[in-house]
Amino acid sequence: MKRFVRKTALTLTLGVSLASLASPAFAATYQVQDDDTLWTISQKHQISLESIINANMNLDMYNLQAGQTVNLPVSGANSYAVQQGDSFWKISQQLNIPLDLLMAANPQYDPLNLYPGIVLALPEGFTNNRMTALMAESQPTVIPAPASDASTITTASGESYTYSKVINAKATAYSASHEENGWGPVDYYGNPLQLGTIAVDPSVIPMNSTVYITGYNSAGLPVGGMVGKATDQGGAIKGNRIDIFMPGSRSEVNRFGIQDVTVYILD
Repeated sequence: MKRFVRKTALTLTLGVSLASLASPAFAATYQVQDDDTLWTISQKHQISLESIINANMNLDMYNLQAGQTVNLPVSGANSYAVQQGDSFWKISQQLNIPLDLLMAANPQYDPLNLYPGIVLALPEGFTNNRMTALMAESQPTVIPAPASDASTITTASGESYTYSKVINAKATAYSASHEENGWGPVDYYGNPLQLGTIAVDPSVIPMNSTVYITGYNSAGLPVGGMVGKATDQGGAIKGNRIDIFMPGSRSEVNRFGIQDVTVYILD
């Protein structure tokens, strides 16, 4: 899982930007950091390299400079980032928008030449229902801890902990691979990555929280559940999401996929 971010690592500007008809409107931008390439930027934001290149034809892809602004062709609530194989008709069907209105809102684009990197504006009164659903899913689902003895959790190893909050979350995993850790195999504070290191959204799970995670299925993690420490962050880890560090090769760790877990924030 891509989780490459630090205190000054990136700047995202969300919301559909205003642009002339001659220029595409991008839902987000990224400020280039030292040692960035278009490939590493595409990996950080899980956007195809082709889309990044097409959205930044004015940049010298072999000579990026720190501080430059890179367009990110990503979908927003009022926009749609074109994917490989898309057409106006296909997009209108996906988003349930009349074809004539969608084309009228984007007269600067050739209907026969849509390609990854273009971000279409949606007609007034219509929203990207897929993006709206994703945004809703990213909001944390918090289960208040009962005011009874049920606020104590017993781990798979038989230890008991009290907890203050329970969160249903989507979990991914990351390795110590240099492709995923631009500053080396260390957490947000510079400590070496180790089993138990967890990347979180600090607005949902405060940094340095001790957590107990259950519900996953992985041969690379303790059976039944594990105690972790929230000492890392990630650009894609927002809302009810966590990223679990796993020892092993990148290919082995990628087998974890995306799993539903329960996270107990321990007292």
